[in-house]
Amino acid sequence: MIDDIETIDEFLAHRTSEVAEAVREAAATEIMPRFRRLAAHEIDEKSGPHDLVTDADRKAEAYLTEALVKLLPGSAVVGEEAVHANPATYDAVRGEAPVWIVDPVDGTRQFVHGDPGFCTLVALAQGGVVRASWTYAPAQNRLATAVRGQGAFLDGVRLRSGSPAPGRDLEVAASHPFYTTDEQKRALLGLQAEGVRPRSCGSAGLEYLQIAQGLLDATAFSWEAAWDHAAGLLLVEEAGGAHYTLTGEPFRIAGGNTLPFTAARDEATARRVLGLLSGAA
Repeated sequence: MIDDIETIDEFLAHRTSEVAEAVREAAATEIMPRFRRLAAHEIDEKSGPHDLVTDADRKAEAYLTEALVKLLPGSAVVGEEAVHANPATYDAVRGEAPVWIVDPVDGTRQFVHGDPGFCTLVALAQGGVVRASWTYAPAQNRLATAVRGQGAFLDGVRLRSGSPAPGRDLEVAASHPFYTTDEQKRALLGLQAEGVRPRSCGSAGLEYLQIAQGLLDATAFSWEAAWDHAAGLLLVEEAGGAHYTLTGEPFRIAGGNTLPFTAARDEATARRVLGLLSGAA
């Protein structure tokens, strides 16, 4: 049983490569063989036509659940598909035991349509704090990793998000209107400002990776499912970025956030986007 933070530190000091290998194997075994080969019976709707799940999602999550608990005995797994089947599973994010937060296919819509813009997201957290993350885009063979306090890396190269060039429009990836309430739509209208170029987001995990790379300036998201955000937010933080909810507090993976929230390349950009969202809310 994992009892203390030192034990997790030891795990992260010696076994992160084994986690990366498990993520790669899950994708190679359960996701990529189905990419651009999905049959109609392998695709289902969850809450509606814009919320899809496939056999790849289910089987990759099952693969990772077994592999990750084996790597870290005593840990729990909070996976998107498991929570859909049993919402009480999400409670582990708020507990004190180590928890793996898993999105087996982030960007299922893209996956279903044969678009390579999807990824597998894994984060390791305890007590509401994300300690490490793995973002793997199997169709692009790119792996981004982060360990709290040790930096963010893409395929072994350190990531530094930097700051937007002065005078250039900010590019912001925002929640699609399908996934927003009327109040959130009003807040997101704040992005329709001079000097800002908002667009609808794709895979949340890959948008966070673009921020960490300095290729995207910010996001503005209206939902708080930990599997979509935990891995990417740590990646952004460790690359030099910041994130805030409408109350001006950092996003909490345990929930209870005031939405929408932003993540950005640097502190100043995060505060600027937050001001636009707050002013329109």
